Amino acid sequence: MSTNKHAIIRYQTLDKCFRNSGRNYAIEDLVEECNKAIYEYTGKEEGIKKRQLYDDIRFMESEQGWNIELKKEKDGRRVFYKYEDSKFSISNQPLNEIEANQLREALLTLERFKGLPQYNWINALNTRLEASFSLKQKSDVIISFEENEFLKGLEFIPELYSSILYKKVLNVCYKNFKIENSTSIIIYPYYLKQFNMRWFLFGKSDDYETITNLALDRIESIEPVNKNYINSDIDFKEYFEDVIGVTVPNDKVEIIVLEISESLMPYVKTKPIHGSQIIKEVDGRNCLQIKVIPNYELEMLILSHGEKIKVLEPLFLVEKLLDRVNKMKNNY
Repeated sequence: MSTNKHAIIRYQTLDKCFRNSGRNYAIEDLVEECNKAIYEYTGKEEGIKKRQLYDDIRFMESEQGWNIELKKEKDGRRVFYKYEDSKFSISNQPLNEIEANQLREALLTLERFKGLPQYNWINALNTRLEASFSLKQKSDVIISFEENEFLKGLEFIPELYSSILYKKVLNVCYKNFKIENSTSIIIYPYYLKQFNMRWFLFGKSDDYETITNLALDRIESIEPVNKNYINSDIDFKEYFEDVIGVTVPNDKVEIIVLEISESLMPYVKTKPIHGSQIIKEVDGRNCLQIKVIPNYELEMLILSHGEKIKVLEPLFLVEKLLDRVNKMKNNY
């Protein structure tokens, strides 16, 4: 099957021409009709040639396509193409097996987002594909995504997603683990982000000037509020650019210098700690430099590598991690 980005447009155009009983189409006519359809869709002159359409017709006639039956009537040097059955249309046919498998690959990726409004639709379509094409799930799992399906708060994702999309103000009952009682927070929701298998809601609260960050597993309930929505012009890709994780302190960007052990070097080269990462050798030592705002997630990341990472700069981060290490040592 052609992977050309206009393939579907061409197949649909050919289908329309083949079932048009009021006109005969030779290959030149089919090329013209397909090019017109492509132009209407893209607004660009991206013409195709006869050779492409001959390949398309062969595919439509194949088992991998739709098994179409064409009547090819010769008139002098010209050959006209029509369906044997004028009532036939590829739009009335079930998906072929190649299309079904391609859809399954896409659905497998989308299934990561359990809890999103689309998930029930994905699950239902998967069932339909299996029934239509006998594409039963293999007993051996061949791919797995890191996720925690038992995480509390996932049930709120559909409502939060919808509230962001349709700009609805929410009253969130939130249980901060540091406070005994739950609190009520009025929030204008802007963004959902997943980090370390947990989901977080970012929005504007009347109680704070800066963006509020709420962990979904600490949300107890959500109710819509009849208030005017306050829009945000924040580019959240840029908002998280200078941090690791989801905590964005109101501090400046620092140059963090780390000494990396030889055994860890291949890992940080292939999986950078941050996009600003620079690796260089200083006095025979492997040093890594990143430019970020120091936060809790950065500290946990450094500590997760144990003795294989040593903070060289800045001094305040060295002292902070040293204090953590000493407290950890006292636990044993």
